[in-house]
Amino acid sequence: MTTYPKSLAAACCILVFFVGSAGAFAQTVTKTHIPAPKDPANAALAAAQEAMERKDYEAAVTSLQDYLGKEPRDAAAHFQLGYAYTALHRPEDAKAEYEKTIALKPDMPEAQLNLGITLLETDPQAAIGPLQKAADLAPDQARPKFLLGVAFERANKPVPAIEQYQAAEKIDDKDFEIRFALGRVLLRSERASDAEPEFRAALALRSDYAPAHLGLAQSLFEQKKPEGAAAEYAVYLQLQPNDSAARIERASVLADASKNDDALAELDRAAAAGPEGLRALKLRSFIDFQKKRYDDAIPALQKAATLAPQDPDIPARLGHVYLEKKDYPNAVQQLIVALKLNPASTDVLGDLVTAQYLGKNYRAALQGLDVMSHREPLPAGSWFVRATCYDKLGQLFDALDAYQKFLQLNKDLNSDMYFEASARARTLARELKDKKR
Repeated sequence: MTTYPKSLAAACCILVFFVGSAGAFAQTVTKTHIPAPKDPANAALAAAQEAMERKDYEAAVTSLQDYLGKEPRDAAAHFQLGYAYTALHRPEDAKAEYEKTIALKPDMPEAQLNLGITLLETDPQAAIGPLQKAADLAPDQARPKFLLGVAFERANKPVPAIEQYQAAEKIDDKDFEIRFALGRVLLRSERASDAEPEFRAALALRSDYAPAHLGLAQSLFEQKKPEGAAAEYAVYLQLQPNDSAARIERASVLADASKNDDALAELDRAAAAGPEGLRALKLRSFIDFQKKRYDDAIPALQKAATLAPQDPDIPARLGHVYLEKKDYPNAVQQLIVALKLNPASTDVLGDLVTAQYLGKNYRAALQGLDVMSHREPLPAGSWFVRATCYDKLGQLFDALDAYQKFLQLNKDLNSDMYFEASARARTLARELKDKKR
């Protein structure tokens, strides 16, 4: 069964899904030559073959066991018994029979292949050995190389997986599953530009395969091609309309492309399926903030905070929204929470200083500036804030020093801060000079 990740992340993303159609992983069966049933052994073998053709695998097992009791070294019969056990979903018994086949006939590629397929679901690392032998015994066949690539991929060995998929593709470049698998592992290996043509080739063979559209969308997104990514997400969602995670990813792509209304519409469609999760709420609040809809951003962030109370990004964003609303008390409250969760954040500290300063809490603003000054040299604007705080608190000598420092660092001679600082520095210099007299 094919699965697909609810993604991307990582972020941004990483793909972990496998093609598992009957065609891809179906085991090989061979027909045994049936001699005339002159003796009981041959009669049992003939009965087994007839049962296999009827797909009556229980009867085939009984007849093959009867035959092998008399002819235990018949590799082909052990192979047929392994296949019958596979059809009956008895993988351990199938594995044992394929191993007996290989012990008797190690150069039989079908036995190596079927043993590898049997191991693939439960122990992909163990499947590598027999699948490698099958590929070596049948170098002109694409399927053993493809299955070996699957085993390497499932064993978390992407480099040899890519090599095997590429080798299979050289033999058969019109095989959809090979193309799709190669695109998948290339994307997982952060080779989005190489994955893109593989997904496109897969879609040329099967245009209605939803995971290939999703893979192409993610590869385009990783390459910073938002228009193409959004379009592919849209096609995928036409095929899989109930995938809320993909709708959120498409909303993120649309937001990156500054299509905020379309992004919000996609988030609304995703929300119709159930309560919004953390990623959706963060994205919604970001879009509302970009649209200056601060009153809409706040409840989304508050819901996010209940889902992730230890996430410092949420109170940091909430504090910034309150700062934009000029609600300084609430801004200070949220930014203090954010700073406790992430004391190293200079951005949060800067917002907190601004909120304290604009809220006329000058002593607290100066304390914040002192902390910032120990982390990095203060920029010109911070010296203006420091000077103003000292001035408001009546600490005139400190204010004059800070204004002069600002004027030394400031490069914009046309700014309001420059004119205000220049005028106030001159006034303070005169006042302090008069006091000395």
